[in-house]
Amino acid sequence: MTTITTKDGTNIFFKDWGPKDAQPILFSHGWPLSADAWDAQMVFFANRGFRTIAHDRRGHGRSDQVWDNNTMDQYADDLAELIEQLDLKDVILVGHSTGGGEVTRYIGRHGTARVAKVALIGAVPPLMLKTEANPGGLPIDVFDGIRKGTFDNRPQFFKDLTLPFYGYNRDGAAVSEAVRDEFVRQGMNGGLKGLLDSIRAFSESDFNEDLKKFDKPTLVLHGDDDQIVPIGAAALSTVQIVKQAVLKVYEGGAHGLTVTEQDRFNADLLDFINS
Repeated sequence: MTTITTKDGTNIFFKDWGPKDAQPILFSHGWPLSADAWDAQMVFFANRGFRTIAHDRRGHGRSDQVWDNNTMDQYADDLAELIEQLDLKDVILVGHSTGGGEVTRYIGRHGTARVAKVALIGAVPPLMLKTEANPGGLPIDVFDGIRKGTFDNRPQFFKDLTLPFYGYNRDGAAVSEAVRDEFVRQGMNGGLKGLLDSIRAFSESDFNEDLKKFDKPTLVLHGDDDQIVPIGAAALSTVQIVKQAVLKVYEGGAHGLTVTEQDRFNADLLDFINS
């Protein structure tokens, strides 16, 4: 296994594919998944001459299942340590869902000196939770339900979650039971404590100030039928803050569009990187 050890002694697993002297693309996965969620993208871009890297967030996949420090700040600091230990420069940061929050908080805490471009895909910023200042967010009851489902019967909850995640509950959807099983497998590889803590991290973290620090070309890509991270309080709000952002909306697109629209997404991300 390829790992780095962070300053607090946590082992973070990562994959590193493609030519090591090429421009790096670093992928950050969503909850409750792992680096495996990015395999198709990693192969696609490595075959086109990029160095592709994806890690398992602490508490997820093959990384250590730590009891404490499962916070968005720590996720961002882990990402910074990975970038620094691999000495990545001109890196393209790609974050999906919670990974988009991780990338955003990284920029807020560590800046963009090593960053060339950013892509936020179905990402949670600026803030998922409904508050007086964020009336378009989701009520806390939604996230309490996610916590309860994850704690009570994690495999069944994850299996059920795949239906809205991939839009498989929509009329005419081409449902893949294998994709649903793979989602459960990745989710079950994580540690329960870390996954529960991560729900608070992705739902209650306010990224407004982090987004104000973006100064690199940014792609904000979202499905307008995203049932997990609704587009209104997410992508449509993000592009009001990140002035140089390019918004791309997939009509009828689900949250898991990196899978359900894999070829289109790969091509669009490549176009953005090459632009």
